[in-house]
Amino acid sequence: MIEIRHLTKKYGSHIAVNNLNLTLEKGKIYGFLGPNGAGKSTTMNMITGYLAPSDGEVIVNGHDISKEPEEAKKSIGYLPELPPVYPDMTVGEYLKFVAELKGIKKAERAEAIQNAMELVKIKDMEKRLIRNLSKGYKQRVGLAQAIINMPEAIILDEPTVGLDPKQIIEIRDLIKGLGKNHTIILSSHILSEISAVCDYIFVISKGNLVASDSTENLEHQSGSSRIIEVTVKAEEKKALEVVKAVKGVDSVRVLEGKETGTCCLQVTAKKKKDVREGLFYALAEAKMPIYQMSTAGNSLEDIFLSLTGEQNNLETEKKKLLKNIQELDEKTEAENKTEEGSEE
Repeated sequence: MIEIRHLTKKYGSHIAVNNLNLTLEKGKIYGFLGPNGAGKSTTMNMITGYLAPSDGEVIVNGHDISKEPEEAKKSIGYLPELPPVYPDMTVGEYLKFVAELKGIKKAERAEAIQNAMELVKIKDMEKRLIRNLSKGYKQRVGLAQAIINMPEAIILDEPTVGLDPKQIIEIRDLIKGLGKNHTIILSSHILSEISAVCDYIFVISKGNLVASDSTENLEHQSGSSRIIEVTVKAEEKKALEVVKAVKGVDSVRVLEGKETGTCCLQVTAKKKKDVREGLFYALAEAKMPIYQMSTAGNSLEDIFLSLTGEQNNLETEKKKLLKNIQELDEKTEAENKTEEGSEE
């Protein structure tokens, strides 16, 4: 459906998107995931033809977006982060205007408008001024303009930003429904949104593609360690000693106990090590009954931080904060001793 070849965008010496190569197939929901400033919106603007690339090309349904923009754009529906709506128009007037702009035949416009409103559930808002709509409904109107000509590809840039939880769920369900018949490209820095909606994920960091795979496969691709949660009937201190001694265990963290008389431990295994059997035999030998053992795996948040290099930044900031706290404690202790000496 869409081929992106060596796509690059430069602003002076700053490289916003660096040599991006992607292939997007029909009938799938793709997620562009990355921190703010990673290059997601810039990439989308180049795919839609809104921005010209510094290098590379975007082929949409067989048409180069730079050389054949009109033909390529017929296959694209685009909802930018801020919906392109006119507040002084009613919903019906605005969608009629969009239908004319997109070249929908006059005899087919009324049906196209009604279909779009039904799909995004704004039919009862047809005669309302857009300025009087909630942010969630404005987002729906923006989505209606993107799909009114039923394009093969729909591109959505941060479609749920600023919405309340109920509106977010509604928009997500809507995207899932559209994904059955369209190729969807969804940009977001909200990890739960990407994992809940998308079939395939592209992780972008500082303009570079750092990973591309399904949510499940990203765990293995990142080389992450296996995380196991185990609840045992034992004293916390003794359970920690037994678990730490198991071969292949990298670290152990105490979680809040689920039942009285038990302790819950989060065990991180070394890379490519499965320590479940070792944990079972060690705890059984120590006569510590296992109430529960489950593989937690690394969350998408952990993987995202690891792939984009944000984890190192967080660890550095954490160390700085701990150092500052320690210095402050030492300073306070010294001042207290001075005051005590003065009083004597």
